[in-house]
Amino acid sequence: MHDTDKNILNEIQSDFPITPRPFQELGRRLNLSENEVIEAIRRLRDEGIIRRIGGNFHSNKLNFISTLCTAKVPEEKIDDFVEVVNSYPGVTHNYLRNNDYNIWFTFIAKDMGYIERALKEISEVTGVPEIRNLPAVRTFKIKVDFEV
Repeated sequence: MHDTDKNILNEIQSDFPITPRPFQELGRRLNLSENEVIEAIRRLRDEGIIRRIGGNFHSNKLNFISTLCTAKVPEEKIDDFVEVVNSYPGVTHNYLRNNDYNIWFTFIAKDMGYIERALKEISEVTGVPEIRNLPAVRTFKIKVDFEV
């Protein structure tokens, strides 16, 4: 990976500019043109290094509820289960883990009642009865940066 790519990745993790022309601002910070930044980010996305660029919000400060969920999904149902779960707009992450409870996902909504109804619906639609709702009791960290 080029030093330019590393510098861009380090810069956008937690300090992405909120301006009308964010890539121009990134270029200014990194002594690159706006087009160089755009092309590098496009290439990094195409290579699968960047999955998405988007904001992370403190859901509770916006009066939303956030929870971690897990499900025990038979291998033959994983693809269908993940497709159903990901169809809900409040699902922000979805991971496969090597465990009996093998699918883990985060869910954000206006209230816990909505999440509980959605989990019941997901269970009914997919035929997966074991879905657990694990709301956080305490937050230990919220920001993770990876120096590239």
